[in-house]
Amino acid sequence: MIRRGYSKFLVLIHILGDISLLNCAFVFAYFLVNRFAPYDEVSDEYVLLHILYNITWILVISWYKVTDIRRNTRLENILSSTVKSVLVHALITLAAIAAVKGEFFSRAHLLFAYVLFLGGIIIWRLVFYYTLRRYRKAGANYRNVIIVGAGVVGNDMFHHLNSDAGYGYKVLGFFDDNPEKSQHPDKILGGLSDFAGYVKNVRVDLVFIAIPLSHRKRIREIVSIADNNLIRVKIVPDFRGFLNKKVNIDFYELIPVLTIRPEPLETALNRVAKRTFDIAFSGMVLLFIFPWLFPVLALLIKLSSPGPVFFVQKRSGRKNEVFSCLKFRSMAVNSDADKLQATETDPRVTWVGRMLRKTNLDELPQFINVFLGNMSVVGPRPHMLKHTEDYSRMIDKFMVRHLVKPGITGLAQVNGYRGPTTDQRRMYKRVMYDVWYIENWSFALDLKIIFLTVFNMFRGEKNAF
Repeated sequence: MIRRGYSKFLVLIHILGDISLLNCAFVFAYFLVNRFAPYDEVSDEYVLLHILYNITWILVISWYKVTDIRRNTRLENILSSTVKSVLVHALITLAAIAAVKGEFFSRAHLLFAYVLFLGGIIIWRLVFYYTLRRYRKAGANYRNVIIVGAGVVGNDMFHHLNSDAGYGYKVLGFFDDNPEKSQHPDKILGGLSDFAGYVKNVRVDLVFIAIPLSHRKRIREIVSIADNNLIRVKIVPDFRGFLNKKVNIDFYELIPVLTIRPEPLETALNRVAKRTFDIAFSGMVLLFIFPWLFPVLALLIKLSSPGPVFFVQKRSGRKNEVFSCLKFRSMAVNSDADKLQATETDPRVTWVGRMLRKTNLDELPQFINVFLGNMSVVGPRPHMLKHTEDYSRMIDKFMVRHLVKPGITGLAQVNGYRGPTTDQRRMYKRVMYDVWYIENWSFALDLKIIFLTVFNMFRGEKNAF
């Protein structure tokens, strides 16, 4: 029989795993760089750096609450916060070394240490996440849950909590004065007046209150009973009348304010992390791929038809600001380039252009846009000005796409919504993917989109023409 209850050691295990990996990466990187010289012969400066290394990590994970993994936390959010924490740790360490003018510290040692640590901690997070889920699915580390209110909201909550055994919730049932409206009458434990007697005799860990907020007196009574019985309470408000997505609640002193569109990239640190990645990624492409590939493509483009190598088009960027978007020219020079998109049998597209568009190589010069700062590697694709003007009138929330920088690739594109935008339904789906990306951005999501983009390039895409 697996013992029921909560593991008091999960956070401790998490932290000890992090610290072990941090120190192993630091020491092993030292051995690699110094050809396995004895570690006990290091200078006092390295000992101090090693101590700073550990203290800084504990402070960073405490600040970002990296080890506070809730039961329904998404894996990509866990990985994103982990990568962010490693980046902040590296910046603090480098700043400390710069402050003491530590030229004697090996940059190669630090680089190897962070590469090893980042790889190791991502694997550790994955192992920890899936092991804990299997542990909970086996019946351990679960919470007994009661739902007050068996209406639509309460039933939705019931279905969510039961949708994945890995969450570790065991729903005991509902309390409701109108049990006939429940989709699960067999789960009704009694009316609201029966709640107090039930929780005195049965171990309950968490109560979700899913009755209308207008029932203030009833809600206060339930909260008071739960508090007196050491039961945690969560209130599930009903926003179905005007919202059907994730929202945030902020407080302006004691005034609750509902944020209907959470934007992770509104956080300064997230913007810095994304911009740092954009500079590094685009810089590598421009340094290691562009120099040898550009002359070959430029020659082929010139041979295919007269005209410039690059096609420069005004497009809508962040905050709807106009910028010059760069592409390799894939069409014969024509007067309709700023009005009409290419179609599958478009006679304007050259033989080289078809190859470029099929492989996405026509977008390669946009890494220059990324490096300069008017685009990002990942984001909503920028549209020509005429399309922005037309679709902003036709499609609700179209302009929301312009809250962030446009990207070379995006969530809509890896889900098949690329190519011509003549079909309004497809354009609507593309916008929905873009808005979802803005509201749910994470570093892990960007990496996933980049991987799928590269994968699709080799596999071939139906709408790439």
